[in-house]
Amino acid sequence: MFSTLRRMLPSPFLASPPGTEPSSPKTTPTRRPLHRAWVVVFISVWLATACNVPLWQEVARLPGQGSLRGWGFSLAFVVIVAAGNAALLSLLAWRWTLKPAAAVLVLMAAFGAYFMLAYGIAIDASMLVNVFQTDVKEAGDLLNWRMAGTVLLLAAPPLVWLYRRPVLHSSAVRQVGHNGLLLVGSIVVVVACLLLVFQDFASSMRNNTKLRYLINPLNSVYALGNIATKPLRMDSTKLLPLGRDAQLGASYADQAKPPLLVLVLGETGRSGNFGINGYERNTTPLLAARNDLISAHDAWSCGTSTAASVPCMFSHLGRKGYEGRPANFESLVDVLHHAGLAVLWLDNQSGCKGVCDRVGETIMSATPDPTLCTGGECLDRVMLKDLDARIAALPAEQRQRGTVVVMHQMGSHGPAYYKRSAPENKKFTPECTSTALQECDRQQVVNAYDNSIVETDQFLDSVLNWLGAQDNKSQAAMIYVADHGESLGENNVYLHGLPYSIAPDVQKHVPWITWLSPAMQSRAHLSTDCLRKDLSERRLSHDYYFHSVLGLMDVKTEAYSAELDMFAGCRKPAAAG
Repeated sequence: MFSTLRRMLPSPFLASPPGTEPSSPKTTPTRRPLHRAWVVVFISVWLATACNVPLWQEVARLPGQGSLRGWGFSLAFVVIVAAGNAALLSLLAWRWTLKPAAAVLVLMAAFGAYFMLAYGIAIDASMLVNVFQTDVKEAGDLLNWRMAGTVLLLAAPPLVWLYRRPVLHSSAVRQVGHNGLLLVGSIVVVVACLLLVFQDFASSMRNNTKLRYLINPLNSVYALGNIATKPLRMDSTKLLPLGRDAQLGASYADQAKPPLLVLVLGETGRSGNFGINGYERNTTPLLAARNDLISAHDAWSCGTSTAASVPCMFSHLGRKGYEGRPANFESLVDVLHHAGLAVLWLDNQSGCKGVCDRVGETIMSATPDPTLCTGGECLDRVMLKDLDARIAALPAEQRQRGTVVVMHQMGSHGPAYYKRSAPENKKFTPECTSTALQECDRQQVVNAYDNSIVETDQFLDSVLNWLGAQDNKSQAAMIYVADHGESLGENNVYLHGLPYSIAPDVQKHVPWITWLSPAMQSRAHLSTDCLRKDLSERRLSHDYYFHSVLGLMDVKTEAYSAELDMFAGCRKPAAAG
């Protein structure tokens, strides 16, 4: 009888009968195969607990969490997350997919937990798009020993356990039945827990939207699904024409000198950290010394990342229209080209995000300058090197009409802010020299970031000086706008890329600086004094960018909207011939 029980409940549940010894004391018993349902449960619980520390930290800050009701809500939330993970894994709990799928989810959760803990970010589709579009240099800035240690701590235990633990296999019919029961059971648990705490849960999700983006790794899975199903919502195979009717306006008739517009596409610029906008630190001494600039203090971005903002600001649709577009359209760059203007895109960043694909781009790091480039990265001033020759290489017929040069900055791209300024521009010290920003005192992070603004100040001043030197052959102008802002540790949030609806203002409030030469003011019938007064009081957004550039360059097209032209309010009627 004992031997029968022992076969039913193998060691360690029962020991050997008194007075008996194993027949082969030197043989190590093999591990008993575990039913796949237990594998799903164990991995799901690990994901819901160890890999969701950022979520539970946020939950702990909710009102009333110290009470019995608060503890009940937290416990129910943990079970909901675990059951959600189990429901997902139940769909993948087949003989050849269970362990690989579980391992992938563990690794996703470990990396997600690190970035959410380290930088206070949340994960949605736009954040994953940023990850996919990150180049090697940007990815290298994020690597550090803290990341390796955190990922190892969160991923190694379950991965080792998965590797060493045999799983019980059964027939295909049984697998279908077991997986189905596991899926139904998980859903029942989720529904039951939701009903128990529905009022608190609904209120928390409604008032603390960030929570939904912290549920790890379901946030990443949902974001990947959103990206994968995007072709069902938008025809990404089409590129709809835009501005094919574009023509040059009356200002081009018998012009003595062609217009020359430089569009400086800033990177990670916080409006509040620009001295010219009233920042307590004089981070822009060269710009502040000028009396011919127009700075819009109330300007807002289209997105919180380069991947979202750049295509949006070069679009005619505006932020809301761009998010709901049925297909991709040609961009501002294309419309300028359709009008017959010469267009040059210089990129010191990670590319133009599709905006300049039909025109082409020049990647500055491809031909590095030893005085301005180190480690495959260049200071933005490299874009001025050989600029005259690059413009001269454009088609002569187009140059005679006018030229638009786009300079895409490296700017203040983080987390390696200290790399974004030359030694002579490090005016604020000590600065953080780590990419693990949470290791530095916050003031050191701010110092490193502010030094990058000092570098941008020098770059923009150099652009303006170069434009001034073109006065004998061009009617020049410059528009500088950053693509998005940045968090520098406020509320333990760093970098950028939070979903727009929950992102803090510092990730959306951007600098917007305009310079018009006297010749351009005369050509466009504009006044710097009028613009300075008008734009200091008006709220601008990237929605205005497309239309303002077309208006300034006097390009006529049905795609243009005067209501979204920032210059329209100060444009005087042309004098009668």
